[in-house]
Parts: sequence; structure tokens; C-alpha cells
Amino acid sequence: MQIRELKIPDSYEITPKQFGDDRGVFLEWYRFDKLADVVGHPIDLRQANTSVSKKGVVRGIHFADVPRGQAKYVTATHGAVLDYVIDIRVGSATFGQWDTVLLDDVDRRAIYLAEGLGHAFVALSDDATVSYLVTDTFNADREHGIDPLDPEIGLVFPDEAGEPLLSAKDTDAPSLSEAADAGLLPTWSDMRAFYDSLDGASALEKGV
Repeated sequence: MQIRELKIPDSYEITPKQFGDDRGVFLEWYRFDKLADVVGHPIDLRQANTSVSKKGVVRGIHFADVPRGQAKYVTATHGAVLDYVIDIRVGSATFGQWDTVLLDDVDRRAIYLAEGLGHAFVALSDDATVSYLVTDTFNADREHGIDPLDPEIGLVFPDEAGEPLLSAKDTDAPSLSEAADAGLLPTWSDMRAFYDSLDGASALEKGV
């Protein structure tokens, strides 16, 4: 597989190698060792989620308190979505910026985003099925959102998605500035220390 860092630090696009024949296709859509080589530590997976969305549905922008936070490894097993990673770490050079990866059942790419980053996607097809591997179990008290229509962030949804369909929970979420003022957002320095602690723990386990 090929792993490429996105313009938002600590997020990556993963493109698997597919092996096809007259029976179908085989691929490895997740390899902990290859990802760990890039990220700096193995991903401690604790929950797997699947969502099914009709065309135009927008889910996000979501994030969780750190520690533990929720690093996410996301792929589309049916249909297509445009997946967004948003830098919500106060003090980051890319704060408020975002990048995208097309996840579909053709190229079968995945996206990895570290703890402390915001996540969203828009469904580009009906019955778009997205599966997530995450590093913590769901805890409603530690989960937060940012309005995906916040003009300060300025997410751009493809014309092919049609009219965005959002939940009241997401549209009622605070803007990026409001979340920052309320102290809900992680800081760049705190997140660097957290990532370093994960890298250090991994080095100790290896006896480095």
C-alpha cells in the first residue's frame, strides 16, 4: 500500500494494492505495521463503526476530547464519499484548514486522522457505506461537533452531492471560533505532547 501525508499534519491517505482476477478482488485495507511506521506508533483500536448514508448526507464535523481522543481509520466499502480532515488544533500552522480524500469502492482508499483532528464526510452516492476503526469507545460526554457549514472553515461540497442533508445536532453545533472561545478545542502544543507520549510508549515496548 501507498501512504501519503495530507496537507493537514498527522493525517494520511492510504491507497491499497488491489489484486483482481475473474473471481473478484482482494486487498489489505488496513495494515497496523505499515501505518505505525509512518505515524510513529501502532494504533490501539478499540471500536469499529459503520454508517450508511443516502446521497447528500453530511456527517460531522466531529471530534473527541484528548486524552484519549479518537484517532480514526476510515474507508468506504460501498458507494462513494468525500472525506474531510479539519485542523482544529489551536496554534497549528494549518488551524481552520482542511484536506479531502475520495473514498469509494473503486480505488478503495482509506484516510487516517490522528486524535485532535476534526472529521466529516459527504455522501456522493446512495447507500454510501463507511467503516471506521477508532482508538476509543464512544463516550457522549467527550464527543463534540463543529458546524460543517461554518463559513470560517468553508468546506466545499461537490456539486454531484446535491443539496447537503444534515442532522440538527450538526447544524446546531458551534462555529470554530465559538468552540475555541468555549475552550472545547485541543491545542497544537498539547497534541504534540500527546503524540510524543504515544511514540515514546511504542519505543519502550520495542526496547529502544
